[in-house]
Amino acid sequence: MELIRGKVWKYGDDVNTDVIFPGKYTYTVTDPEEMAAHALEDLDPDFAKNMKPGDIVVAGKNFGCGSSREQAAFALKYAGVGAVVAKSFARLYFRNAINAGLPVIQAPEAVDAIEPGEVIEIDLEKGELRCKAGTFRFPPLPDAVLGIFQAGGLIPYTRKRLGIEG
Repeated sequence: MELIRGKVWKYGDDVNTDVIFPGKYTYTVTDPEEMAAHALEDLDPDFAKNMKPGDIVVAGKNFGCGSSREQAAFALKYAGVGAVVAKSFARLYFRNAINAGLPVIQAPEAVDAIEPGEVIEIDLEKGELRCKAGTFRFPPLPDAVLGIFQAGGLIPYTRKRLGIEG
């Protein structure tokens, strides 16, 4: 898998699913482009307008807490976010992000060292994150999870493994 390289958008603790993808759109917005346009709008109104594909969201503890809505993971994926790095994740968000094919990395020491706006690199296979402050290791991801990220999500991964077209 290639390196993930992007500019950092840094946020604090307890970034919940309602600010990642506002609940008011849950049943009305299903188009990927429109979902991307609302990513993080209640936390950072400039995010969707100014982020570039591959940019990386970095946050504190309990990222993705709140409701179990999967749109919160897909909105960031559709916006082009390369990965989310956090001190910790809400369990359901972590799983939804993997299903969406959005790399999620738990690296508490790196989060403390990373500065907003800097460009960082993440090597998922090596379990390394490189930033201005140095190189930080995180637990290597299982091959199946790397396969899901490489395929673009759980559904394409499963179809590929089963030999199903489409």
